This record gives sequence, C-alpha cells and structure tokens, in this order.
Amino acid sequence: MASSAKDADPNLGFLTKRDTEVKLPRPTRVKNKTPASIQITAEQILREARERQEPEIRPPKQKITDPTELGDYRLRRRKEFEDKIRRARWNTRVWVKYAEWEENQKDFARARSVWERSLEVDYRERTIWLKYAEFEMRNRFVNHARNVWDRAVSLLPRVDQLWYKYIHMEEMLGNVAGARQVFERWMDWQPDREGWLSYIKFELRYGEIDRARQVFERFVMCHPRATAWIRYAKFEMKNGEIARARAVYERAVDLLSGEEDEAEELFVAFAEFEEKCKEIDRARCIYKFALDHIPKGRAEELYKKYVAFEKQYGDREGIEDAIVGKRRFQYEDEVRKNPLNYDSWFDYIRLEENVGNKDMIREVYERAISNVPPAEEKRYWQRYIYLWINYALYEELGAEDMDRTRDVYRECIKLIPHKKFSFAKIWLLAAQFEIRQKSLKAARQMLGNAIGMAPKDKIFKKYIEIELQLGNIDRCRTLYEKYLEWAPANCYAWSKYAELERSLSETERARGIFELAIAQPTLDMPELLWKAYIDFEISESEFERTRQLYERLLDRTKHLKVWISYAKFEASAGLDGSDRDGKAELENGDISYQEQQIERIQRCRSVFERAFDYFRTSAPELKEERAMLLEEWLNTETGFADLGDLSLVQKKLPRKVKRKRAISLEDGAPAGYEEYIDYIFPDEVAIAPNLKILEAAYKWKKQKTGSDED
Repeated sequence: MASSAKDADPNLGFLTKRDTEVKLPRPTRVKNKTPASIQITAEQILREARERQEPEIRPPKQKITDPTELGDYRLRRRKEFEDKIRRARWNTRVWVKYAEWEENQKDFARARSVWERSLEVDYRERTIWLKYAEFEMRNRFVNHARNVWDRAVSLLPRVDQLWYKYIHMEEMLGNVAGARQVFERWMDWQPDREGWLSYIKFELRYGEIDRARQVFERFVMCHPRATAWIRYAKFEMKNGEIARARAVYERAVDLLSGEEDEAEELFVAFAEFEEKCKEIDRARCIYKFALDHIPKGRAEELYKKYVAFEKQYGDREGIEDAIVGKRRFQYEDEVRKNPLNYDSWFDYIRLEENVGNKDMIREVYERAISNVPPAEEKRYWQRYIYLWINYALYEELGAEDMDRTRDVYRECIKLIPHKKFSFAKIWLLAAQFEIRQKSLKAARQMLGNAIGMAPKDKIFKKYIEIELQLGNIDRCRTLYEKYLEWAPANCYAWSKYAELERSLSETERARGIFELAIAQPTLDMPELLWKAYIDFEISESEFERTRQLYERLLDRTKHLKVWISYAKFEASAGLDGSDRDGKAELENGDISYQEQQIERIQRCRSVFERAFDYFRTSAPELKEERAMLLEEWLNTETGFADLGDLSLVQKKLPRKVKRKRAISLEDGAPAGYEEYIDYIFPDEVAIAPNLKILEAAYKWKKQKTGSDED
C-alpha cells in the first residue's frame, strides 16, 4: 500500500488554506489627486529619448585635393542626379537642384543643358521658366535671359508673372523701349485689367501722359466696365483735364446705361465728379437721370448718395424727392423679396400716387397685378383683387382715362376662375362704372354675365335695385324669378319680391308669392318669412286670414314665441283709427267698443289657455317655457286694466325652487353637483303627495321667517 503525501512530509498536515494562497502586493493608493505643477507630454518623452540616443553615424567630410578626385566627385554626383531624374522625371525640384548644382560648379553650359532638358519634359511648368531666366540674369547672360523670356511668353502668354518678370528685367537694364515692346506684345493678348493698369503706370513713371491716355483708350475698349471708365476719368481729372474727364464719363454713360449692374457705380462716380467741379445742377440732373433709368431694386447706393447730396445742396422740394426715392428703394426691396406680399404693393402704389407720376403709377400697378396668387383658392385672392379695384378707380378718378378703366375691369374679370369662386364686388363696380358712363346696356350686359357665370345674392340685389330705381318693374319681376329659381330657400328674396308687389298694390300677387314661399320644402330662415306674411295680412286688415296663418304655423311648430305672438295679435287686433273713434263713442255712452274689447280679450285668453294646456300636457318637461308663458300672460292681463283678470293667471303661477343635480365628465366620471332652478306648478302639487309635504314645509317656513324665499 502506497504511503500518502502526509506520511512523506509530516509538515504538510499543519498547513492551512490561508498559508497556501499566493499573496500579491497591495495596489498603491493615490492620496493626492491634484495635477502636477509640471506636466509631462508625450512630445517631451520622445524628445528626451531621442537626446539619450547615440549621435548619428555620418561619413566624414571628404576633402578634395587634386583634379582627379574632383572629377570623380562630379561624376558621382551627376550619376546620382541622373538616377533621380530617371526615377522621378516629372519632379521639378530634382531638375532645379540638378541645375543649381551645375551652376555652383561653374559649369554654365551643363546647367543650361539641364534647364533645356527639363523644359522638354514639361514646358508648361512656370517655375522652371522663372528659375531658368533668373539663372541667366544672375550670371549676366542678358541675351540668353531675353531668349528664355521670349520663349516663355510665346509658349505661355496667359501667365502674367512671366510678362511681369520680363518687363522688370528690361526696366532694370534701362531698356525702356524694350520694356514698352514687351508691354505691346502682352496687350495684343488682351490681358486682365491689372496688366493694362501696369502698362499705364509704366508710362506714367516715365512721364508719357499721351501714351498713357492712348493705353487707357485701348483699355476701356478691351474691358468696357464701369471701373475702367471711372479709372480713365480719374486719370484725366488728376491731370487737370476736366473737359476730357467729362467726355469720358459721357461716353461711358452712352455705352453702359443699359447694363444695370455697372450703371449704378458709373452714375455715382459721374455725379461726384460734377459735384467736385461745383456743377451742382449737372450733378442733380445725373442723379435724376440715373434714378429714372436704373431699376429701383439695384440702386441702393445711388439713393443713399442722392439723399446725402440733396440734404447738402437741395431745397425742400429736392429733399422730399430724395426721401421719396429712398422709400421707393425700400419698397422695391420688399416686393423683390416677396412679390406676393400685396400689402407692400399697396404701400408702394400709395407712395407713387402721392408723387403723381402717371407712368410710374401705372408701371407699379402692372407689376403688382402680374403677381397672380399661385393657388386657385378664394382666401389667397381676397387681397389680390383689391389691386385691380384700386387700379380701375385710379384710372377712372385719377387719370380720367375711361377706356383704360374699362379694360382693367375686363381683364380682371377674365382672370378670375369663376367656376371655382368669384367676387361680386368686381362685377358690381364694373356695372356701376358703365352706369356712370351712361351706358345702361353695357351695365345690364355686365350684370347679366355675372348672373350667368357666378350668381350671387349681392349681384341679384344690386341688379334689382338698379332696375327698380329706373322703374323697370317687369325686369325686376324677371330678376326675382331668376333669383328664386337659383335660391328657392332664400326667405329674404321671397319677402322682398312680395314687398315689391305690395308696393305696387298687387295684393293678390303678393299673397300668392307668400303662399309659394311657405310651401317650399326647405327655407333658410322660415321664421322671418312667416312673420313677413303675417305682418302683410295685418297691414291689409285681413284678421281672419292672419288667424288662419297663425293656426297653420302652429301646425308646424309650437314654439313659445309663436303662441305669444298669436296672443298679442288677438289682444291688439282691430286697434286702429276706427277703434279710437269707437272709444270716443264709448265715452258718449255707446257700449259697442266695450264689447269689441271683451271679445279681443277672450280671444287672447283662449290662445294663452291653449298654449298653457299644450305645455302642461304635451310638453311637461318645458317648465321654463310654461313659466315664461304665464309671465307674459300676466303682463297682458295687467295691460287690460279694468277688463283684465289677474287672479286667472296668478293661481297658475309656479314657485321657484333651488335644487341640485349630479354632473359628470365626458368619460362618465362624477364631477360634483350643480344648482338649478326648478318650477313647481300648483296642479303638480295636487297630483304628487310628496309635493304636498314640500308645500306644507314651505308654508311653515314662511310663517316662521315671515318672508318668501325661493
């Protein structure tokens, strides 16, 4: 039997688990976490590591002591350069270094050969040309340098730097004629403005004013821009040639007045020139001419200069004109940003109308109405249509041009999409304009087209009103028939038609119209129509017909107002002038008037009783209406004076009681209680036993407090 590990080593039996664990050092806790005063960066660590390294092993400098070693050294270096060129033929830096090395070796022929070879690789590299020419100049090979520059500008004529360097070399050599020839060669290529200006400065340096003027002439022909002309004029001004400078500005205006981008700057410079010459009237004329010919949206600087000019030299009228011009510019800016902002157009038009220039006013109107709303919806057109209306009114009242006014109305009517929506106002204004021009036929044609294309209530009403004023009754009837054919539910039209017939004493026609009206299946305001019919019959003293109308109306509706109106009619039926005569007879002892009064009161009471019975039996839930009916009945009985019987109503009056009822939210949750007024009628107390108890409690409380509380 093999012995165990414990028997082999008696000490193992005394080791615990804790003794056999591997103990690791505890991590150091950082107590101070504030940043160090000297921060160590990665760059600093790398730099220190590089400094600690050993110095780079470099070959020792070779000292050349005899021509053989020099030849070997040059051969080795040339071989290195040639190898680099073979590897990187397009690298300009290699060629430049190679040529410069040959120059340092004083081997100018080899250096020139290197430059030529580099140009064969890429002659478009301007750096090689510049270095090559500098090499020739540096070593005083002037003719070689001229040859290089000639070739360079011939091959690369659009590189301005080559021309500048070439000219600079000739100037340094004192060869002014040669430099001028170079400039002439350059100008044949029509360079940019800086090239021309450098030529002009060259001539001025040597006092050649006439030559500089000739160059300016060629310059403005090559670059006919405002800046070029202004530069030319300032040149003449500087040399004291006022007339020549003015002539330059005038030529520029003739050439550039149609180019708005350049014209503003040119006119400002021209006006300032005249101002410096003390020609104030000339300057003012220039400003006004410019403002008339340059679009307002592109003349911001011009307006500012003009306002400042008028404030300094102008009178009150001139200052106002300048301010108007400035405001005109502001409106132009607004309408350019948002051409559909019609309020800005209205302000702009109002400004021009105050100025009074017809051409400008019409121009602004035409520009404004050209901005048609993009969507065919009436809400977008409501503001826009007033531009046309104002335009037409201006042509009629301001310009007094009736033909243009008629054209404005016609164009506006053509523009409106009448199948989707229309504007009655524009039709009516066009018709009224024709009436003012005594062209009744044209007005009728306009209104007839309106009814045919876009019938509206306003058009019918106004057309009927016009024909009525002219006394054309048959036309009015025809229009009313068309009106009612288009809108059979329009109670206003039925009432007015009947009113027209009544005014013509056509009672039966009026009654027939009312009958047709109330027979319509749908009406927009039937209560007004029935009231007009009833008032018509009352005015005709047809009381029996009126009663029949009330009865027919009650067959349709049992509204409280109908009952009250019926009762008031019965109470006052026949109270006209004849009844006042009957009252006088009553004072003389005749009893016929009193009998009539009693009959009216009985009829009135009968209506009230019928109404009360209806609300009590057929509509018991309408307690408030029943209470209002009794209150009206009581007031009517009071108005009967001695013939009235208040007790007849008082015994039916209800008592008001405050009660509470539960209310709930939309989701059905309880929301508390609310107080409301309930009416307790005497007949209900007699029927319900619980109400008798409440009545007894009410009487007891009344006796106790001595007051009647609702």
